[in-house]
Amino acid sequence: MKKTFTTKNVSGMAVFSALSFVVYLLELPIFAGTPASFLELDFSNVFVMLAGFMYGPIPAVIVTVVKESIHILVGTTGGVGELANIIITTSFVLAPSIVYRYKKGFKTVVLTLTIACLVQTAISLVVNKYINFPFFMGSVPFVPNQVSENAFSALWTYVLAFNLIKSSVISIVTILVYKKVSYLFKRINLQNSAKD
Repeated sequence: MKKTFTTKNVSGMAVFSALSFVVYLLELPIFAGTPASFLELDFSNVFVMLAGFMYGPIPAVIVTVVKESIHILVGTTGGVGELANIIITTSFVLAPSIVYRYKKGFKTVVLTLTIACLVQTAISLVVNKYINFPFFMGSVPFVPNQVSENAFSALWTYVLAFNLIKSSVISIVTILVYKKVSYLFKRINLQNSAKD
């Protein structure tokens, strides 16, 4: 833990958190003109995933929490949507960032991100069914009512498609960026190893 939370690493996490939040504000509707027009794509998780590869799973989760906590100030869900995003994003970044600590390389990145896409999509269905839809349909999180159940039944395919698209796009962009900055990951990992 000491080698993870060095001054340099904490500063790096702060930078990733700031970049992630700024990009978070640039949202693109995926299903405009449909009942699922509220599902919007952003690229903030690219920086979360890069933080995971560079510093590890715990820093990636910290970047996620910081990003979502700041977003509460400009969001409209009272923190409920941000809580849902923390859960979904954490499910996306954990496996790649954990595996990468033990087996580095481009193949590891591609394989674990593929798995992460499937995990995020599955978790997103659960989170939307029990947190987002109840809240937005007049109930409270974890207590679905008939209205939220009906809405989820009508829109779950959009949620499924959206998360497959979002996680895939985030993964592709991460892979492209990773190839450009992988030397930084190697340098930081070598520095951390020297401190063991």
